[in-house]
Amino acid sequence: MTSTNPTGPSTGENPAVAPPPIAPALPPRRRKKPSRWGGCLPWILVLAVLFAVFAVWKFPSFEAQAELGSAYAARVGCSCRYVQGRSLESCQTDFEPGMEMVSLSEDSATKTVTGSVPLLASRSARYAGASGCLLRPEN
Repeated sequence: MTSTNPTGPSTGENPAVAPPPIAPALPPRRRKKPSRWGGCLPWILVLAVLFAVFAVWKFPSFEAQAELGSAYAARVGCSCRYVQGRSLESCQTDFEPGMEMVSLSEDSATKTVTGSVPLLASRSARYAGASGCLLRPEN
């Protein structure tokens, strides 16, 4: 004989409750592969828009500086070429620092020197004898 009491319907006791069945394991979630830009793309777009707004806002200033620089270069280049008699290449060494974008060209038939900044401005000065070089009026 055993010293344990049997369980079951004859004794009135409930049998031990079996644990609930375990759900099948889900496959591991795939993590999204981080993008090549690492979340920088929105910042790059914001900076590009800000730069575009700044360039449009400052363009009149750039254009005015180009106009002034080309007029200065034409006047100095004309005086250097026709008053001092130097070559146009040596006249470009007389420019102030920061005027590397300004180029000079001459029309020897009319004794005119043109200073220009590509895509922004162009001005001409003409040699007028005893009066020196005069800027031609803007068109």
